[in-house]
Amino acid sequence: MQRWLMKTEPDTFSIDDLRTRKVEPWNGVRNYQARNFIRSMRRGDEVMIYHSSCAVPGVAGLGKITSAPYPDPGQFDPKDPYFDAGSDRGNPRWTLVDVRFVRKLKRVITLDEIKALRNLGDFALTRRGNRLSVLPVSDAQWQAILALE
Repeated sequence: MQRWLMKTEPDTFSIDDLRTRKVEPWNGVRNYQARNFIRSMRRGDEVMIYHSSCAVPGVAGLGKITSAPYPDPGQFDPKDPYFDAGSDRGNPRWTLVDVRFVRKLKRVITLDEIKALRNLGDFALTRRGNRLSVLPVSDAQWQAILALE
């Protein structure tokens, strides 16, 4: 089992939306490195749901991967905001997984709190200039972050 952090803008899709829908395809990822992380996900992998581009960014809840990676259908739909005219149905460029709601945290664990942790090692979330929407989380990083709850 692997662990991941997946970013979402809560004005667009939040942990509360995931709780309501129960399972949701994690679509619209259009960064090659983030896509490659999605392609390495497996059923049962755990996910931190991270609210970004908001007043208080941070980890808001937990999810679980419930599907193998599969092509993001939006890449083929000209009406979809994530349409990619260069993507080929025979060799799709973009991939997604389904994410199931596990729980909302008692409170958001803020980015500032996470940055203050000294035992995270080289964690992409706290690396300057990192803008990845999907990134791996080690077991030690997972435990350290959730211990702040």
